[in-house]
Amino acid sequence: MKIGFAQINPTVGDLPGNLTKILDAYRALTAQGAELVLTPELAVTGYPPQDLVFKSQFVPLNLEALQTLHREVGDVPLLAGYIDYNPGAGRPFHNAAALLQRGRPVQSVFKSLLPTYDVFDEDRYFQPADSVAPLEINGRRVGVTICEDIWTEKYLPRRLYDFDPLSALMDAGAELIVNLSASPFCVGKPLRRCEMLSGLAAKHHVPIFYCNAVGGNDQLVFDGNSLAVGAGGRLLAQLPAFRESLQIVDTEAAPLPGCQEMSEARELFEALSLGLRDYLRKCGFKSVVLGLSGGIDSAVTAAIAVHALGAENVHGVAMPTQFSSQGSVDDALALARNLGIPCPVISIQEPFQSFRKLLAPEFAGLAEDTTEENMQPRLRCMILMALSNKRGHLLLSTGNKSELAVGYCTLYGDMGGGLAILSDVPKTQVYALAHYINRERELIPRSSIEKPPSAELKPDQTDQDTLPPYDLLDRILALYVEENLTARDIIAQGFDEATVRWVARKVDLNEYKRKQAAPGLKVTSRAFGMGRRMPIAQRFVD
Repeated sequence: MKIGFAQINPTVGDLPGNLTKILDAYRALTAQGAELVLTPELAVTGYPPQDLVFKSQFVPLNLEALQTLHREVGDVPLLAGYIDYNPGAGRPFHNAAALLQRGRPVQSVFKSLLPTYDVFDEDRYFQPADSVAPLEINGRRVGVTICEDIWTEKYLPRRLYDFDPLSALMDAGAELIVNLSASPFCVGKPLRRCEMLSGLAAKHHVPIFYCNAVGGNDQLVFDGNSLAVGAGGRLLAQLPAFRESLQIVDTEAAPLPGCQEMSEARELFEALSLGLRDYLRKCGFKSVVLGLSGGIDSAVTAAIAVHALGAENVHGVAMPTQFSSQGSVDDALALARNLGIPCPVISIQEPFQSFRKLLAPEFAGLAEDTTEENMQPRLRCMILMALSNKRGHLLLSTGNKSELAVGYCTLYGDMGGGLAILSDVPKTQVYALAHYINRERELIPRSSIEKPPSAELKPDQTDQDTLPPYDLLDRILALYVEENLTARDIIAQGFDEATVRWVARKVDLNEYKRKQAAPGLKVTSRAFGMGRRMPIAQRFVD
């Protein structure tokens, strides 16, 4: 059977736009000879719709869109992801896939396994399927699965389900498995998916055709990388990463050597670029503004923005004080020249001194401390937000995951912004991104990469005055935040006890800051934001 993959980029809630995307893809693929067309999970509504499903007209309008699809399809069947009602007890809706074909009634399949971990909360909305059975499509018994239905215990955080939809479909006589997916990206996940599907196809001796979404929706990025795997576990096709694609794959196609891999730095770069581009497009922005300090974080953020949006839509600003070195200002201006973006220099020295003078009576007898340091990023945020308001730019905050984790950032200062594209990127990976960006020519000045990182808020300041070395900090944070180990677990692995306890305490104490941070793009296995829910007022100390 020739199966058409519609690896498309739906927008959450854009029912007319998603309908047009699905129909355009269907018509193009059927014109090329597809005998069955697959779309991603919830292609009609976009994924994840979250509490939009509770709006009184959202599900009815999604069902109207599905009926429009049914009227437009021809003799070639289409599998489209949508939301259906649950008429019985339990959650109000089903995460569903509809088999649509001219002159035949709609046949629906419901998702069986509903993830409720990390960024997922599907049990809040959907009722799982009561049973599964293959559908008859073009004379073959096709097992239709939806995203999580095909994930196995080995590739999940732990055993989460007692039911295995894939095994049940095979027991019921399925000859082919298809999967409609919206699988969020994190580093290394595309290869894990390929390994998983190859293993499942070989284990069950069945071809598996997996159609994944692509695009950014809020904090999530979907990488595409749709796959077709033969019954022996050999790869038949892999669609491109991080862009829409239409492709027909024959179940009898010759196998390929194996899954295509990207370097970690390139994966990160492409994922962050796509997430930024779609966040602007889907939210109605056209341009961004950001502060350029001459440091590596703002440089990497600016380079990604230029790649994603074009230089004409990226605006930098340098905002020095007496503590800013001339080298940092020069690096900011050199970066702007290399990227082809404007970078006016607006000194905040005068307003900084005015604020200190204004508050001098209240601060009389008190030594200068982080209060005066924090005035500077807050003044910078004032300028950037003024430019954002006046010119309609989205303000990008430039902080990384390492700083956000331990609170090495200023509320209403450098944390201000509409999107934080590096907030799930540890500092050590920021350096890897910088080297990737400079792989062909020097865009980020060498000195921005090589000089000791510094906030430059007081004389001769470096990050390591306060923080452990970033390579050590990032290893501890990966264990504490992403693997959820306690301080004593990490100490038992050989790390210095005082350093581990300092890091753990800083992470815990700064939850209040992260609750007020701009949304960030998820690219690791556990990001701050929707995938990590910690109380602010709590007293648990390991």
